[in-house]
Amino acid sequence: MVRVLLSGVVGSTAYGLARPGSDVDRLGVFAVATQELHGLRRPAESVVTTAPDQTFHEAAKWCRLALVCNPTAGELLWLPEDLYEERTPLGSELIGLRRSFLSAGAVRSAYLGYAGQQLRKLRTRDATLPETRARAAKHARHLVRLVEQAVGLHETGELRIRLAEPERIRELGERIADRPESAEPLLAEAEHRLDRPGVLPAAPDERPVEDWLRRVRLANLTPLAAA
Repeated sequence: MVRVLLSGVVGSTAYGLARPGSDVDRLGVFAVATQELHGLRRPAESVVTTAPDQTFHEAAKWCRLALVCNPTAGELLWLPEDLYEERTPLGSELIGLRRSFLSAGAVRSAYLGYAGQQLRKLRTRDATLPETRARAAKHARHLVRLVEQAVGLHETGELRIRLAEPERIRELGERIADRPESAEPLLAEAEHRLDRPGVLPAAPDERPVEDWLRRVRLANLTPLAAA
Protein backbone atom coordinates (compact mmCIF):
# COMPACT_ATOMS: atom_id res chain seq x y z
CA MET A 1 0.00 0.00 0.00
CA VAL A 2 1.36 3.43 -0.96
CA ARG A 3 0.06 6.94 -0.48
CA VAL A 4 1.07 9.82 -2.74
CA LEU A 5 1.95 12.84 -0.62
CA LEU A 6 2.88 15.34 -3.33
CA SER A 7 3.01 15.24 -7.11
CA GLY A 8 3.11 17.64 -10.00
CA VAL A 9 4.07 18.32 -13.60
CA VAL A 10 7.78 19.04 -14.03
CA GLY A 11 10.23 19.23 -16.94
CA SER A 12 9.71 21.29 -20.08
CA THR A 13 6.08 22.10 -19.23
CA ALA A 14 7.12 23.59 -15.91
CA TYR A 15 10.06 25.49 -17.43
CA GLY A 16 7.92 27.02 -20.17
CA LEU A 17 9.91 25.22 -22.88
CA ALA A 18 7.23 22.75 -24.00
CA ARG A 19 6.13 22.68 -27.61
CA PRO A 20 3.26 20.77 -29.22
CA GLY A 21 4.07 17.09 -28.89
CA SER A 22 6.44 17.54 -25.95
CA ASP A 23 6.35 14.85 -23.29
CA VAL A 24 4.56 15.67 -20.03
CA ASP A 25 6.76 14.63 -17.11
CA ARG A 26 5.43 14.03 -13.62
CA LEU A 27 7.31 13.74 -10.34
CA GLY A 28 6.02 12.75 -6.94
CA VAL A 29 6.71 11.64 -3.39
CA PHE A 30 4.91 8.68 -1.84
CA ALA A 31 4.92 6.89 1.50
CA VAL A 32 4.58 3.16 2.04
CA ALA A 33 2.81 1.62 5.00
CA THR A 34 5.34 1.89 7.82
CA GLN A 35 5.17 -1.83 8.63
CA GLU A 36 6.46 -2.63 5.14
CA LEU A 37 9.81 -1.07 6.03
CA HIS A 38 10.52 -3.74 8.64
CA GLY A 39 10.08 -6.99 6.74
CA LEU A 40 12.59 -9.24 5.02
CA ARG A 41 12.23 -7.40 1.73
CA ARG A 42 12.03 -3.64 1.59
CA PRO A 43 9.54 -2.09 -0.82
CA ALA A 44 10.75 -0.33 -3.95
CA GLU A 45 12.10 3.16 -3.27
CA SER A 46 11.23 4.47 -6.73
CA VAL A 47 8.57 3.80 -9.33
CA VAL A 48 9.43 4.95 -12.85
CA THR A 49 7.26 4.60 -15.96
CA THR A 50 7.65 5.87 -19.52
CA ALA A 51 4.05 5.75 -20.72
CA PRO A 52 3.19 8.09 -19.11
CA ASP A 53 6.52 9.64 -18.06
CA GLN A 54 6.40 9.50 -14.27
CA THR A 55 8.92 9.21 -11.47
CA PHE A 56 7.76 8.71 -7.89
CA HIS A 57 10.20 8.35 -4.98
CA GLU A 58 9.47 6.98 -1.53
CA ALA A 59 9.63 9.74 1.08
CA ALA A 60 12.99 8.80 2.62
CA LYS A 61 14.71 8.41 -0.75
CA TRP A 62 13.28 11.68 -2.00
CA CYS A 63 14.59 13.45 1.10
CA ARG A 64 18.06 12.00 0.60
CA LEU A 65 18.08 13.22 -3.00
CA ALA A 66 16.84 16.68 -2.03
CA LEU A 67 19.41 17.03 0.75
CA VAL A 68 22.20 16.81 -1.84
CA CYS A 69 20.25 19.31 -4.01
CA ASN A 70 19.49 16.87 -6.80
CA PRO A 71 18.04 19.28 -9.41
CA THR A 72 15.39 16.87 -10.67
CA ALA A 73 14.07 15.93 -7.23
CA GLY A 74 14.28 19.39 -5.71
CA GLU A 75 12.20 21.19 -8.31
CA LEU A 76 9.07 19.46 -6.99
CA LEU A 77 9.03 21.88 -4.03
CA TRP A 78 9.26 25.01 -6.18
CA LEU A 79 6.58 24.44 -8.81
CA PRO A 80 4.03 27.10 -9.70
CA GLU A 81 0.82 26.37 -7.81
CA ASP A 82 -1.12 25.37 -10.92
CA LEU A 83 1.25 22.50 -11.66
CA TYR A 84 0.60 20.54 -8.47
CA GLU A 85 -1.74 17.63 -9.13
CA GLU A 86 -1.82 16.03 -5.68
CA ARG A 87 -0.99 17.87 -2.48
CA THR A 88 -1.79 16.40 0.91
CA PRO A 89 -1.24 18.26 4.20
CA LEU A 90 2.09 16.42 4.59
CA GLY A 91 2.94 17.43 1.05
CA SER A 92 2.26 21.06 1.87
CA GLU A 93 4.47 20.74 4.94
CA LEU A 94 7.25 19.44 2.72
CA ILE A 95 6.96 22.47 0.45
CA GLY A 96 7.24 24.65 3.55
CA LEU A 97 10.58 22.98 4.33
CA ARG A 98 12.11 23.58 0.91
CA ARG A 99 14.85 25.92 2.10
CA SER A 100 15.93 23.40 4.74
CA PHE A 101 17.26 21.16 1.95
CA LEU A 102 19.55 23.79 0.44
CA SER A 103 23.27 24.23 0.99
CA ALA A 104 25.90 26.15 -0.95
CA GLY A 105 28.28 23.30 -1.69
CA ALA A 106 25.54 20.88 -2.72
CA VAL A 107 23.95 23.39 -5.10
CA ARG A 108 27.30 24.03 -6.75
CA SER A 109 28.20 20.36 -7.00
CA ALA A 110 24.82 19.12 -8.19
CA TYR A 111 23.78 21.86 -10.60
CA LEU A 112 27.16 22.53 -12.19
CA GLY A 113 27.86 18.81 -12.17
CA TYR A 114 24.68 18.12 -14.13
CA ALA A 115 25.45 21.02 -16.48
CA GLY A 116 28.90 19.56 -17.09
CA GLN A 117 27.30 16.22 -17.94
CA GLN A 118 25.18 17.91 -20.60
CA LEU A 119 28.29 19.49 -22.12
CA ARG A 120 30.07 16.13 -22.24
CA LYS A 121 27.07 14.63 -24.03
CA LEU A 122 27.23 17.43 -26.58
CA ARG A 123 30.94 16.93 -27.18
CA THR A 124 30.72 13.17 -27.62
CA ARG A 125 27.60 12.90 -29.78
CA ASP A 126 27.78 11.55 -33.31
CA ALA A 127 27.00 14.68 -35.31
CA THR A 128 26.56 12.63 -38.50
CA LEU A 129 23.30 11.19 -37.20
CA PRO A 130 20.42 13.62 -37.91
CA GLU A 131 18.31 12.37 -34.99
CA THR A 132 21.00 13.50 -32.54
CA ARG A 133 20.52 17.20 -33.46
CA ALA A 134 17.23 17.58 -31.58
CA ARG A 135 18.66 15.67 -28.64
CA ALA A 136 21.74 17.91 -28.65
CA ALA A 137 19.57 21.03 -28.49
CA LYS A 138 17.70 19.53 -25.53
CA HIS A 139 20.95 18.84 -23.68
CA ALA A 140 22.08 22.40 -24.40
CA ARG A 141 18.83 23.87 -23.04
CA HIS A 142 19.24 21.81 -19.88
CA LEU A 143 22.79 23.11 -19.53
CA VAL A 144 21.70 26.75 -19.75
CA ARG A 145 18.77 26.22 -17.38
CA LEU A 146 20.89 24.41 -14.77
CA VAL A 147 23.55 27.10 -14.80
CA GLU A 148 21.03 29.90 -14.39
CA GLN A 149 19.14 28.05 -11.65
CA ALA A 150 22.40 27.42 -9.76
CA VAL A 151 23.31 31.09 -9.81
CA GLY A 152 19.78 32.07 -8.79
CA LEU A 153 19.80 29.68 -5.84
CA HIS A 154 23.22 30.85 -4.72
CA GLU A 155 22.40 34.53 -4.91
CA THR A 156 18.74 34.60 -3.84
CA GLY A 157 17.95 31.27 -2.15
CA GLU A 158 15.06 30.83 -4.59
CA LEU A 159 14.69 28.24 -7.33
CA ARG A 160 12.96 29.67 -10.38
CA ILE A 161 11.22 26.86 -12.24
CA ARG A 162 9.23 28.77 -14.84
CA LEU A 163 11.87 30.48 -16.94
CA ALA A 164 11.51 34.22 -17.45
CA GLU A 165 12.78 34.08 -21.05
CA PRO A 166 12.17 30.61 -22.46
CA GLU A 167 12.75 31.69 -26.07
CA ARG A 168 16.16 33.09 -25.15
CA ILE A 169 17.03 29.77 -23.53
CA ARG A 170 15.81 27.92 -26.62
CA GLU A 171 17.85 30.11 -28.99
CA LEU A 172 20.97 29.88 -26.83
CA GLY A 173 20.51 26.11 -26.69
CA GLU A 174 20.45 25.94 -30.48
CA ARG A 175 23.72 27.86 -30.71
CA ILE A 176 25.40 25.69 -28.10
CA ALA A 177 24.16 22.53 -29.83
CA ASP A 178 25.98 23.69 -32.98
CA ARG A 179 29.11 24.82 -31.12
CA PRO A 180 29.43 23.08 -27.72
CA GLU A 181 32.57 25.06 -26.92
CA SER A 182 30.43 28.20 -26.76
CA ALA A 183 29.04 26.92 -23.43
CA GLU A 184 32.44 27.14 -21.75
CA PRO A 185 32.24 30.90 -20.95
CA LEU A 186 28.74 30.36 -19.55
CA LEU A 187 30.00 27.67 -17.17
CA ALA A 188 33.06 29.74 -16.24
CA GLU A 189 30.92 32.77 -15.40
CA ALA A 190 28.63 30.62 -13.25
CA GLU A 191 31.61 29.19 -11.37
CA HIS A 192 32.91 32.72 -10.81
CA ARG A 193 29.57 33.90 -9.39
CA LEU A 194 29.27 30.83 -7.18
CA ASP A 195 32.75 31.56 -5.80
CA ARG A 196 31.40 34.80 -4.35
CA PRO A 197 29.56 34.83 -1.00
CA GLY A 198 25.93 33.80 -1.39
CA VAL A 199 22.85 33.45 0.77
CA LEU A 200 22.83 29.67 1.19
CA PRO A 201 24.02 27.95 4.38
CA ALA A 202 27.07 25.71 4.45
CA ALA A 203 24.95 22.67 5.30
CA PRO A 204 21.29 21.72 5.00
CA ASP A 205 19.04 21.84 8.06
CA GLU A 206 18.29 18.14 8.53
CA ARG A 207 16.34 18.36 11.80
CA PRO A 208 13.01 19.59 10.37
CA VAL A 209 13.38 17.12 7.51
CA GLU A 210 13.87 14.28 9.97
CA ASP A 211 10.87 15.47 12.01
CA TRP A 212 8.72 15.55 8.87
CA LEU A 213 9.75 12.05 7.88
CA ARG A 214 8.90 10.74 11.33
CA ARG A 215 5.44 12.30 11.04
CA VAL A 216 5.04 10.55 7.70
CA ARG A 217 5.92 7.22 9.33
CA LEU A 218 3.44 7.79 12.17
CA ALA A 219 0.69 8.79 9.77
CA ASN A 220 1.19 5.58 7.79
CA LEU A 221 1.46 3.21 10.75
CA THR A 222 -1.61 0.98 10.66
CA PRO A 223 -2.76 -0.99 13.72
CA LEU A 224 -1.54 -4.58 13.85
CA ALA A 225 -4.15 -7.32 13.79
CA ALA A 226 -4.56 -9.24 17.03
CA ALA A 227 -2.46 -12.43 17.18
